Amino acid sequence: MSGGEARAPAAANPDTLREGLARYFTADELARLRAARVGIAGAGGLGSNVALMLARSGVEDMLIIDHDVVDASNLNRQQFWPRHVGRPKVEALGELLRELNPHIRLELVNARLDETNLPALLPACPLWVEALDAADTKTLLVEQALLAGRRIASASGVAGVGGAPMRRRRLGDLVLVGDFATDVADAPPLAPRVTQAASLLADAVLEWILN
Repeated sequence: MSGGEARAPAAANPDTLREGLARYFTADELARLRAARVGIAGAGGLGSNVALMLARSGVEDMLIIDHDVVDASNLNRQQFWPRHVGRPKVEALGELLRELNPHIRLELVNARLDETNLPALLPACPLWVEALDAADTKTLLVEQALLAGRRIASASGVAGVGGAPMRRRRLGDLVLVGDFATDVADAPPLAPRVTQAASLLADAVLEWILN
């Protein structure tokens, strides 16, 4: 090969992530992570980040529901790239998750979560992440999840710059994260604080799985 020729990329090893995670988790912990099934309602700023964090941590079974498509305005905080603009969010996110871990098992639902489809979706996962925008749908999911005996992590207050510190509150099977003050109607959703909240959501799910 001459010095000016590009080197072909090596073929991806489908077990690369699994091999790396074996450095941080015991065999029993890895088995629990792989067996856990997590539902994520919303694939935007919170949901897309949570999904990638959980996948990086060894979770291999997720149900993700979202009705939206990727817009240029999403790229400032969501786990998407310019090539994804115009595509359904669940489709683009599924592509990224499978690239990271080809072993991952995904149920991708390209639909708006509402009272008509929630009864069929909710029983599919014992653990849920609420990552929705609409206040009424957020309330619907949280209330129905708790009534059904599901554990759920939800966020409130993720916008702006600076502001109150992100916190976590645990109320039985419900974990609430955020600063509980800032609203996207009053301040822009930006990557640093959105990602902080997503990290707390993902951490709550990992704690449920591992502890």
